[in-house]
Amino acid sequence: MRRREFIALLSGVTAGWPFEARAQQSRSFRIGYLAFVAGKDSTIIVQRLQELGYRQGENLEFTYRSVDGRSELLDSLAAELINAKPDVLVAGFGTLPAKAAKAATSTIPIVFASVGDPVGAGLINSLNRPGGNVTGVTSEASDVMGKRLQILDELVPGKRTVAVMMNPDTPFSLLALRELKAAAAETAQPIQVFEARSADQVVAGVETAAKAGAAGLLTLEDALLVSTRRQIAERAITTRLPIVYGNREFAEAGGLISYGADRRHLYRRAAEYVDMILKGRNPAELPVEQPTKFELVINLKAAKAIGLEMPNKLLATADDVIE
Repeated sequence: MRRREFIALLSGVTAGWPFEARAQQSRSFRIGYLAFVAGKDSTIIVQRLQELGYRQGENLEFTYRSVDGRSELLDSLAAELINAKPDVLVAGFGTLPAKAAKAATSTIPIVFASVGDPVGAGLINSLNRPGGNVTGVTSEASDVMGKRLQILDELVPGKRTVAVMMNPDTPFSLLALRELKAAAAETAQPIQVFEARSADQVVAGVETAAKAGAAGLLTLEDALLVSTRRQIAERAITTRLPIVYGNREFAEAGGLISYGADRRHLYRRAAEYVDMILKGRNPAELPVEQPTKFELVINLKAAKAIGLEMPNKLLATADDVIE
């Protein structure tokens, strides 16, 4: 995100606030935001907070920090944000920012905006009663993996092996893999898993999957794969390997097709969690919300680059088509 655009957003004027929203200006709130990868997510949260009556410089102080994919910086930036004594700390995409935030404080409320498996990651006790100081919005739903397999089968019909790219160190990836294997077993679809713990291994995995003759590839997103989305998309073109991704950032970065939770909706809901906490709700008693909106995004440029004709059925059901 460009700094100038972000500052302009924070200082923008929001008209037509309801009386309750205007009354909030009597107190100023501090919000910290910790991101693993810089992007538009924090902008969405700020926009929603503005709609809810919070205005930078009047009743809102919003501090943004991103490690730009360098996980070793998460702890220090989390501590920096905590030292500013925010009323709420927001953890951006992925499990790592949320874990760093939780390690930094047990008292300041934390709202995560897109964690795949918050229970498995040890962030909360359960979805219904999180406990502690952490709550938020999860990006995972039980039937998503089956839908992605179905999309790939429509792109490349048949029962050839489907490759799966994942980071085994991410709790969400392990949960998603179990769900994917269960979905694949129902249709007798063979799959082959490729593990990657670094950017180089991610790119190499795409090449290996293509050389192994995989019909296509599914990605189990975490912060590592998101940070290498452009490299993955570029290597998919050179290897002519169809890949179905989990969120639209991949399609926007040149990837073929994505299906998953509507990220904009997730981050707007995260802002609403912040609002509820600022108004007195206890994060320990705020159930973690699962996604209710999903989107299919198709990149026709990528399809043309790998020589794939997009089925009309998919085009007709797409929420967004990049031409």
